[in-house]
Amino acid sequence: MSPLKILITGFAPFGGQDLNPAYEALKLLPGVIEGASVVKAELPTVFGKGAQVLRDLLAAHLPQVVLCLGQAGGRPGLSVERVAINLKDAAIPDNEGNRPADELIRAGGRAAYFSTLPTRRIVRHLQERGIPADLSYTAGTFVCNEVFYSLLQYQEEEGTGAKGGFIHVPYAPEQAANFSPLAPSLPIATVAAGVELAIALMVNEIQEG
Repeated sequence: MSPLKILITGFAPFGGQDLNPAYEALKLLPGVIEGASVVKAELPTVFGKGAQVLRDLLAAHLPQVVLCLGQAGGRPGLSVERVAINLKDAAIPDNEGNRPADELIRAGGRAAYFSTLPTRRIVRHLQERGIPADLSYTAGTFVCNEVFYSLLQYQEEEGTGAKGGFIHVPYAPEQAANFSPLAPSLPIATVAAGVELAIALMVNEIQEG
């Protein structure tokens, strides 16, 4: 049996920020976790383009597990997302100035997809190891949600049998320092440790059957 392959993505900085803690945490991850090879990639924070880059990565690497990471300023811990919805409704422009409102991601597509990762077990696993984490029932309606929806749609339509999901992460402390009052934050190293724990849990569950 060939080793498992895990695809992990993060986004380019957006909204006037100089960094995106999701991608910065991704860069700290090792290349192998519990024997599974890790492929890391940055997605553009642009409607349509982020999802297309992800689809290209899926076709090129054929991963068994896909975990997309994104920034959610204001959240205090790792938010393990349960559901992606078929809606684009941006409160701010993306990195190319697009700001869709009340638009479907895919006309005629499902209203929503649920994560195929063991979301509740991931949250419990992180909490037991001192990483702030919770279940989230909204991935928003910005590029993060579009990528999450597109991931699950692709996996269903292609019949890959792969697992896929999304985790939102808080601001890094250096970002939070620019807000008054201070925004919630977590060190990037803590975020990376939490993501690595989540991946290890998933890999072990797959290997144990």
